[in-house]
Amino acid sequence: MAEAKKINRYTVTAALPYANGPKHIGHLAGAYIPADVYVRFLRLLKKNVVFVCGSDEHGTAIPNQALKEGTTPREIIDKYHALIRDCLYQLGISFDVYHRTSEPIHHETSQEFFLDLHGKGLLAEETSEQYFDTQANVFLADRYIMGTCPRCGHPNAYGDQCEKCGSTLSPNELINPRSTLSGTPPVLKPTKHWYLPLQNYEPWLRDWILKSHADDWKTNVYGQCKSWIDAGLQPRAMTRDLDWGIKVPLPDTEGKVLYVWFDAPIGYVSATRALFQELSQGKRTFSTPQSDFGKVSADDWKKYWQAEDTSLIHFIGKDNIVFHCIIFPVILHASGKYILPDNVPANEFLNLEGDKMSTSRGWSIEMHDYLREFPGKEDVLRYTLLTIMPEAKDSEFTWKDYQSKNNNELVAIFGNFVNRALVLTQKYFDNKLPARGTLTEIDERLIAEVQAFPSRIAAAIEAYKFREATALLMDLARTGNKYLAETEPWKLAAKDLARVGTILNLALQVSANLAVLCEPFLPFTADKLRGMLAMKKLLWDDTGSVDLLPAGHALGVSSLLFEKIENPVIEAQIQKLMNTKAPEPTPAAKPAAPLKSEVTIDDFGKLDIRVGKVLAAEKMEKSNKLLKLTVNSGLDTRTILSGIAQHYTPEEMVGKQVVFIANLAPRKMMGLESQGMILTASDADGKVKLLQPAGEVDPGATIS
Repeated sequence: MAEAKKINRYTVTAALPYANGPKHIGHLAGAYIPADVYVRFLRLLKKNVVFVCGSDEHGTAIPNQALKEGTTPREIIDKYHALIRDCLYQLGISFDVYHRTSEPIHHETSQEFFLDLHGKGLLAEETSEQYFDTQANVFLADRYIMGTCPRCGHPNAYGDQCEKCGSTLSPNELINPRSTLSGTPPVLKPTKHWYLPLQNYEPWLRDWILKSHADDWKTNVYGQCKSWIDAGLQPRAMTRDLDWGIKVPLPDTEGKVLYVWFDAPIGYVSATRALFQELSQGKRTFSTPQSDFGKVSADDWKKYWQAEDTSLIHFIGKDNIVFHCIIFPVILHASGKYILPDNVPANEFLNLEGDKMSTSRGWSIEMHDYLREFPGKEDVLRYTLLTIMPEAKDSEFTWKDYQSKNNNELVAIFGNFVNRALVLTQKYFDNKLPARGTLTEIDERLIAEVQAFPSRIAAAIEAYKFREATALLMDLARTGNKYLAETEPWKLAAKDLARVGTILNLALQVSANLAVLCEPFLPFTADKLRGMLAMKKLLWDDTGSVDLLPAGHALGVSSLLFEKIENPVIEAQIQKLMNTKAPEPTPAAKPAAPLKSEVTIDDFGKLDIRVGKVLAAEKMEKSNKLLKLTVNSGLDTRTILSGIAQHYTPEEMVGKQVVFIANLAPRKMMGLESQGMILTASDADGKVKLLQPAGEVDPGATIS
């Protein structure tokens, strides 16, 4: 486990979104809302924190989109940078800076990193064969090559990834590759590039990740890193043959740019540099007035990237783990000047109505569409996503669940509690906080519960358990609601107004606590509730008290915190999805394999078929078919060797549920004992798919 260090400041980053199109709510759940909750929490603790993000404006996705829209890469990034930035800010994501990788300071910073590594002899210059389009007369970057995926057979996989099955690929793995520029088959042609020899850093990575962060990094992050390292790291090119990007700062390198995953994470650094330049010139102020930064100089950015008493946290989606946990840390480590991330709390994917979210297929909810169609309901979306956040496994957004979370929780619990307390106070006490009288047992119990909530919510946030933290916040509102339901002040007004005053005093103190504690999760609601309570903005350490508002305090104007969402609104959104989804191509069916010999029910009954969860995975040396899987069977942790290496990568397998035969006699393979058999389905084309339960079940669940 990583040693505790003294922390005087925080640098928090959220993944740079590609400025090649609008972004959907899956991106929000993956990186931006959890990062914002964490940062807002730190600010309420008066911590010195900088929250950094910006648009990733290089890589082949940009010119690809320009080709689709019949325009230029510059026009594409200008258009989508503004759209994405504005959506994120409108949804309450409170960046200190949202920068751009097309800015000169980013080009300068990235080239400085490259020249530093090159000058130290840490980059290997190699000439290798790369696909070349003879018709377009250009070398083809990974995204300019398409072909059939060797894992799932999808005919339109890219040279770096199959978007259907999610496999990470290289161009030479594609079957029947073709250029996206001309549609013709490319040829291999020699070209020179500079490689980062990742294999040289394996011992350091093992020590830094596998030893130091075994206990404090999320299982999905640690498992994927371990799989990559155990499989053996390979040199990775840090340059590309492209016209669009940051020029390689060396002589005779015309037409060569820095690899987008070399320069994109450096965007965090350049954004911080840009922020402090503007701060030092008085052109910008921090988002958090509570933090006392003192006089700021342009060089103060270095404290947030080079000082050992700074904690660096990256919030990302699971598809970016390798870049933020291996490649970028290697670059930072090799520089010798920069700190490393203390944590990389990556989330899994958010699906939509039973299917993978995809903008290209029309199966998504774009941020700008939501903001246009649900004005004033930014916190409803934030709350819904926080309750289903894919922290440990993929999760799912449905419009019906969104409606339920709004109507049955935000309206019926949170909003109802606050509204009843305010309306009754207005009715019986002229909208002023009544004095508190003698306390009863139920009052004392409420006070004790209120005192406990802030530390419990804080512990969940600090552990990156945002679903748990959000549930605890709603539990506090539920506690207040229950208190009013049990004491029934509306029935006591005629005979004991003093008792009613005590009840409403405590209810409004709970409301005041909610106004502070909900700010990281529901910032717009926090502002509105503070206005209704006419209270100043307090800090986290002020909460847990029932003396936040003094007796006689004049309250503000009350209104509904949340409004009910009716069925027709939700039905219209579901229908919109159905109308816009592009149909999946239906391939011609091929004959199934013939039946095997007949068995009896007794034969079948001898098999113990169970569900397990893959904890770690790695390729077997000297085998292109076998993966070594470490599986939690519910009874034990066992090793199973499975011939799926040509269909699934080790990093894809970590965290997956698998169906396996648990009582199969152990079998020696490649010098190792395999303690079970993973069950898969194979079609006539040889495509292999894991058999998995439809929903999450506990390891050890039996199948019959």
